[in-house]
Amino acid sequence: MTTRRIFLKQAAASTIAATTAITCNQNISAKSINRNVLDVIDCHTHFYDPSRPQGVPWPRKNTPLYRTVLPKHLRALPKPAPLSGTVIVEASRWVEDNQWLLDLAKEDPFIVGIVGNLQPQSETFAADLKRFAANRLYRGIRVSYKVTDQLLAKKNLKPFQLLAEHDLELDINGPPTMLETAARLSTELPELRIVINHIGNISLDEKGPQREWIAAMKKAASHENMFCKVSALVEGAHRANGEKKPPCDVDFYRPYLDVLWDAFGDDRLIYGSNWPVSDRAADYATLQQIVLDYVTQLGPEQTKKFFSLNAQAAYKWLDRKGRNQHIR
Repeated sequence: MTTRRIFLKQAAASTIAATTAITCNQNISAKSINRNVLDVIDCHTHFYDPSRPQGVPWPRKNTPLYRTVLPKHLRALPKPAPLSGTVIVEASRWVEDNQWLLDLAKEDPFIVGIVGNLQPQSETFAADLKRFAANRLYRGIRVSYKVTDQLLAKKNLKPFQLLAEHDLELDINGPPTMLETAARLSTELPELRIVINHIGNISLDEKGPQREWIAAMKKAASHENMFCKVSALVEGAHRANGEKKPPCDVDFYRPYLDVLWDAFGDDRLIYGSNWPVSDRAADYATLQQIVLDYVTQLGPEQTKKFFSLNAQAAYKWLDRKGRNQHIR
């Protein structure tokens, strides 16, 4: 079987790749991109407003992230490929902030889905989930791997079964050990769609992928309803490099991306930025360009899958009328 690396070398440059050949950190004009070439859904963004009367539980005051962050700010960022929509991941543990995002999305078709934040161990979980799932924009929830481990240890799968019954997905976040947790949960509930966040939050360095991560990723990928979000990629390099500026060349990240594509194939990898948290590692244009440089070499169909179609399978996001009017 031809390996992913060999295929990359043999693949001809696609039309999409030609339109997005931009030098790292170069000033970018999104107007130069043909908006009909590629549908790009960013499946990991965070929005919040500290100026609300009740404030926000996250991020902390006196940090660079403590500012109002809304879809209009994301749309205004320079980027090699313009966005036509986003799936928001709620970071706040306040139950009513799930509704705040749904209210935000009501008048903005750019928001095509919301991954909420509910605590499965809560006594009100079933009622809260039923309430929010009544809105079709509510596409799932994100939980910590610790919560998942605890419920698995207690053999309490009811919260996850409720997600599947509502046709919702589960985002799992945590350190690399969460890959094993995700695999165990999928063994118990193969019908539940699970999305691994941030490629397992590993540190990326010049030594390349560690054997343990490769094995854990392959094990997770063996489950048909398991997806992986290629997000926080440059943050992983930033974590490994300390104060040094993380690399912006795709060749640094290629060994890690090769592992992901060899494990999940073309149909279960999803684009996400983790913006605005990603700003601590690189500007939006840089992190998007890295994955563009890699994926477009695979071909136009694979590129379309990565940037939107795979996420539709995982999240079942809504193709809302008028969302493309926000492309810029």
